[in-house]
Amino acid sequence: MNRLVARVWRLIRGPLQWRILWFAHATFMVGVTGVVRNDEGQVLLLRHRMWAPERPWGLPTGFARRGEEFGMTVVREVKEETGLDVEPGRLVWLKSGYRLRVEVAYEARYVGGTLKLDDFEILEARWCDVDALPDGLQLVHRQLIEGAGAG
Repeated sequence: MNRLVARVWRLIRGPLQWRILWFAHATFMVGVTGVVRNDEGQVLLLRHRMWAPERPWGLPTGFARRGEEFGMTVVREVKEETGLDVEPGRLVWLKSGYRLRVEVAYEARYVGGTLKLDDFEILEARWCDVDALPDGLQLVHRQLIEGAGAG
């Protein structure tokens, strides 16, 4: 039986193989976070409208689009949420998340742009010194900012 399956598998090369693999395996959402710093070493924090009221502060975060490089997800999300331009840096965290979710975090450097908040998602943005982070900051984001990793 295994030989027959292997022979059929080799015969259906290409897009049909990928469709079968897609149906047979989990499909993941990828949550991408950016640890954005300016030239003074301050970190960009956002007060998110949709997050729990007791923990509304966090880093720029969003979901990767199909086919998007995760570093570029940071660039897009920061631009959409704040109007600011950033350059992605190194990967600082990769972890399986809740159910079919993968969590990714990249460093990023502020390079310009004018602050213009997406007021549907973001209530406030501020540059913070690492030793003066606001109350209500997500714990995992605090760990990423402080460089301890997140798990």
